[in-house]
Amino acid sequence: MIRIVRTKTLRALQAGITEAEAATASARAEAEQRTNDVRRAADSAFRAETALEALRAEHARTVTSAARNEGELQTLRAQQLLDTEDRAALRLLLRTVRKSAAAQQVFVLLKHGQFHSVHPSRPDAEKAAEREGAHPDGWLTHGAPGTNVPASEVLWRIQPTPLAGEAR
Repeated sequence: MIRIVRTKTLRALQAGITEAEAATASARAEAEQRTNDVRRAADSAFRAETALEALRAEHARTVTSAARNEGELQTLRAQQLLDTEDRAALRLLLRTVRKSAAAQQVFVLLKHGQFHSVHPSRPDAEKAAEREGAHPDGWLTHGAPGTNVPASEVLWRIQPTPLAGEAR
């Protein structure tokens, strides 16, 4: 079948083909642009996810470190309280020794041979031992006959101690 097409119609068809080719090229360019945009968005999302994972790991390390530091801080606070108590006990001991500096001796209270406290007088040492549970009538004078038992074998013992290098 042969068809006769007029020149005007042929030109209109060719113009339509040209327009369709231009529109196709424009659509392809736009599709290529959208494809590139999608790739960039996917890359950006991947980098964001990687950064998020790194931040979560850093956060976990920070939380662990903070917990460890909190534990250390509590330990140091407890140690500081003990140090404060030790200083207070040493101040009390120093005051006791200074008060008894005028005396020629002090009385050291020993429990099973271990240092317990220092007192300016024997009655003060006896009272301190009695507050800790010693029997009030169970005192013997150190150096008396039958009292040469080692200090570690005696529950409570009061040891007179000379001051300033004084001879016994």
